[in-house]
Amino acid sequence: MPASQPRSRARDRNNVLNRAEFLSLNQPLKGNQESRSSSRKQSSQAGAAGAQNTNPKERRQSQQLPEEDCMQLNPSFKGIAFNSLLAIDICMSKRLGVCANRASSWGGARSMINLLGITGHGIPWIAGTLICLVKSSTLAGQEVLMNLLLALLLDIMIVAGLQKLAKRKGPYDINPGLLDYLTMDTYAFPAGHASRVAMLSKFFLNHLVLAIPLRILLVLWALCVGFSRVMIGRHHITDVLSGFVFGYLQFRLVELIWMSSNTCQMLISIW
Repeated sequence: MPASQPRSRARDRNNVLNRAEFLSLNQPLKGNQESRSSSRKQSSQAGAAGAQNTNPKERRQSQQLPEEDCMQLNPSFKGIAFNSLLAIDICMSKRLGVCANRASSWGGARSMINLLGITGHGIPWIAGTLICLVKSSTLAGQEVLMNLLLALLLDIMIVAGLQKLAKRKGPYDINPGLLDYLTMDTYAFPAGHASRVAMLSKFFLNHLVLAIPLRILLVLWALCVGFSRVMIGRHHITDVLSGFVFGYLQFRLVELIWMSSNTCQMLISIW
């Protein structure tokens, strides 16, 4: 037995894996373990102190961040569809803005498109309605003109309110004109010209006796005025389409609150 002990000691001494540097890999030294445990304790204490110092609001935000990231990385189907349609609308509106500025492909026709847009402004229509109302001598004519004036005023107020709520900018950075500021038509959604011409065309088709060619020209005029606003870069396609829808709804509203001939005569006498 005593002879075997020196042999085993000599074998352990000659074994390379029994050296200190290799023993530290297989069996970490107590000093290393103590240093690691102390560093872990210090880091945990520092983290606890930092968590105590942070506000509850910040803790709540840090807990919500993973959920927000998941929502951004995994959007809903409705969100994807809405963003896709919005991107298509912006892209097509910019492509159709051929008269947005002088450097555009149809920049030379910009003045003519602006002239077409003036026929759909609210100020010329209100002024023309007031002039016709003063010169009108029949009760039926005054009744129609008073309700037309009511429809024009309602159109300006409703469109201005909707635009203030939406606050959507146009596809191009174009400043509104003087008449646009007078009618509070400063934003893109919905298109004020489109709603006005849709309401006027439906109003005239219902309350005026017109030949078929004039009725067709009236509808074509409304479509041209509406989409001319896309050509000059003031509105998106969806702004114009929604303007047509709101114009029809405004016509239905005027039909519901239609003023009778007696009411119109009373208002004219007060005026």
